[in-house]
Amino acid sequence: MENQSWKTEFNWIKAHAGHHGNELADQTAKEAATNSDINECYKRIPKSTARRELSDYSVTKWQSEWDYTTKGAITKTFSLK
Repeated sequence: MENQSWKTEFNWIKAHAGHHGNELADQTAKEAATNSDINECYKRIPKSTARRELSDYSVTKWQSEWDYTTKGAITKTFSLK
């Protein structure tokens, strides 16, 4: 069951300073990194890949809209394909 009233905040805290939540997060991350029985649920995607895929998608969408619109018909006669 999801709790719709949860609030998430991100704050910087000094590492290895004995903060209970931070120590627990470190421990859990180490366990997850060394446990081969855990199914992968997150794949880190490089920023460059995300940027390229978004750019490719945007150009494809723009081209599709350009191809199917009647506005700017005279300008289309000058475009190179």
